[in-house]
Amino acid sequence: MQTLSTARSESQILATNKVLKNTYTLLSMTLLFSAATAGLSMTLNLPSFGLFTLVGYIALLFLTTKFRNSGLGLVFVFMLTGFMGLTLGPILNAYLATSNGAQLVMTALGGTGAIFLALSGYVLTTRKDFSFMGGFLMVGIMVAFLAGIGALIFSMPLLSLAVSGMFILLMSGMILYQTSEIIHGGETNYIMATVSLYISIYNLFLSLLHILGALSGND
Repeated sequence: MQTLSTARSESQILATNKVLKNTYTLLSMTLLFSAATAGLSMTLNLPSFGLFTLVGYIALLFLTTKFRNSGLGLVFVFMLTGFMGLTLGPILNAYLATSNGAQLVMTALGGTGAIFLALSGYVLTTRKDFSFMGGFLMVGIMVAFLAGIGALIFSMPLLSLAVSGMFILLMSGMILYQTSEIIHGGETNYIMATVSLYISIYNLFLSLLHILGALSGND
């Protein structure tokens, strides 16, 4: 019995390590691809995507989820992250047009990287289970999303700033949660794990950029 239990435990560890390795490899590739498409969008000086950003995101996320267990899932995850990179271009151009825009972008980028590495490292080191945060995070994201729409419709800068603060906390929580799900076997699909972490990083970066811009008087 002990032999079977040990073999099963080793098999689970190997499976978890494989998901973790594949997730971080794919995440690195999608972040680089997204950065390339953002650079292309900036070079071409593309206009803001507006509502099309949400429509395109939902459609590509649906397709990625639908085909997550096949090779097409990889195609759609690159389409999704590439598209999100394109939508980032006009936002970055708007900030870079300001006097200290380059500094703001680099600070937000550095802050995003530091937060992601610190939170991921904490979970990987302590192996703490954050599965209890799942329901709270889903509700929090929905509330923040609706508040963000309200801030946009009614032109409420302070509410918009508060929403960015909420998203920083929520996306940080998502990084803890998703990393925990991977190492504890709650998430076995590396494509979906990659998408979750990518979206967290994307929103974390934009939220930090928004707050930094507001504090510097550029928003």
